[in-house]
Amino acid sequence: MQIDIVCVGKIKEAFFRSALEEYKKRLGRYCRLNELEVTDEKTPENASEDETRQIKEKEGLRILSKLKDDAYVIALAIEGKGFSSEALAEELEKLSVRGVSHLQFVIGGSLGLSDTVLKRADLLLSFSKMTFPHQLMRVILLEQIYRTFRIRRNEPYHK
Repeated sequence: MQIDIVCVGKIKEAFFRSALEEYKKRLGRYCRLNELEVTDEKTPENASEDETRQIKEKEGLRILSKLKDDAYVIALAIEGKGFSSEALAEELEKLSVRGVSHLQFVIGGSLGLSDTVLKRADLLLSFSKMTFPHQLMRVILLEQIYRTFRIRRNEPYHK
């Protein structure tokens, strides 16, 4: 299975990079994993609603340029559907059985995702009603993807 993480911005902190490298290494035995980073826009202090929308649209166009027609796109969004780890593993298993071999997970920037990206997504996934830094969300996402593979194969790790 091919899994792409399409995300806004680069990882700056070494501790996040280290965690990501660990999960990429672990996932190597289960899938082909790519991180596709797009440039983030500078957000001015006290940005107006119009400025916020424009920034999200610019980042959204960059994200859309990375999305493939044949991929099943899962956008991380607070308003999305929440899953337990077991339910997410089951959902990804169902996709696999249906013949989906390319997943693209999308993580927006600090302002979230544009409406066009949300509309393109096949599934909106929520990890929580809380807001997380997008750099940390990449680590959480990779950990959960790893966990789903372990659950699907009945391998120890999950509990």
